[in-house]
Amino acid sequence: MNFHIPPSQDLPVRLLATTFSKTSATYKFFWFLSLIQLIEEGGVIIEKRRIFARMLANAWYPINYFKLSFGKQDKIQEAICFFHSQRGIPIDLTRHEVWKSIMTCNDSASISCLLHFDNQVPHWFISPWFPSKYKKKQIYIHSANPAINSPYFLYRDYVEINPAWQEYLTRNSSILKDFCFWNLSLFLQKHNPNVPDIPNKLIKPIRRGSLENNKKGFWNLYFDEVKEQRCIYSGNLLTKRDYSLDHFVPYNFVSHDLNWNLVPAHQSINSSKSDKLPRLSQFFERFFEIQKKSLEIVLKKAPKSKYIEQYLTVFPSIDGLLIEETGKVRLRETLEPLITIAHNNGFEFYEPKR
Repeated sequence: MNFHIPPSQDLPVRLLATTFSKTSATYKFFWFLSLIQLIEEGGVIIEKRRIFARMLANAWYPINYFKLSFGKQDKIQEAICFFHSQRGIPIDLTRHEVWKSIMTCNDSASISCLLHFDNQVPHWFISPWFPSKYKKKQIYIHSANPAINSPYFLYRDYVEINPAWQEYLTRNSSILKDFCFWNLSLFLQKHNPNVPDIPNKLIKPIRRGSLENNKKGFWNLYFDEVKEQRCIYSGNLLTKRDYSLDHFVPYNFVSHDLNWNLVPAHQSINSSKSDKLPRLSQFFERFFEIQKKSLEIVLKKAPKSKYIEQYLTVFPSIDGLLIEETGKVRLRETLEPLITIAHNNGFEFYEPKR
């Protein structure tokens, strides 16, 4: 799949397509995405600070939930950390709430944090419209020149959308946002080469999928047979009536609900373990035992269950998991690099309460 800029007979849209060709940070992606969003909301003359705050709000989810790396030169992660830790903005707010919260921070340190991006992105984003020798000051001076026909005009504290571009940007806003997200995901994949499913880690979904179907189609069958099971984290006794399902490697990293990464857990674990990583030395043996036993049971009770097929994403055949030593080695070899990479990206290890 690839995304292309919508054509126009009157506008130099080919220049818009080149804006992302040379990037060393995520600034241009989040600047353009935020600008399009604010245009959709009726903006024509838009205060720069509003755009910078929206950039951080758009990056809030992939940084705080999925711990994606934006690269060493990128200061967006540092700015988000500032507004979370120093200004107390909660991680779990919606994008709009994050944006509004940042905009209420009017102290000098907060404003300075936002205005850092003024030195980087507003003029460089439209640099393809100008001769390569032009510096920041020259781009500002000539941005409103009709002969240049850039998407917006630059002023000290705000940008003004070029009337010639306004209808095009509004009409094609959805496609342009997709174009931006696609290029952003390609950029982030280079900086997170071992992190799965980058495109689905850029926008916070309205709600996560339920694991009730996993329960009904697989784990309830397991509990029908074994009746009870000790939680591998807490040691509490679990039954069919009172268990939860935990992502062994956090969902925020793997971004899937495949059954080979799920394990029954006490309901209190969902809040205490949350997106923390399990130590294999502490939990793997018990995790593997439950995985092996549950699969054996479901193969007998419901051999056509779609949840059995999910194990084929890890094992060449289902028999591979059922042979204890082979299955144990293969599952550990799958989990170990995921946990290592996730920890390197900032996910913490789960430490059970004594």
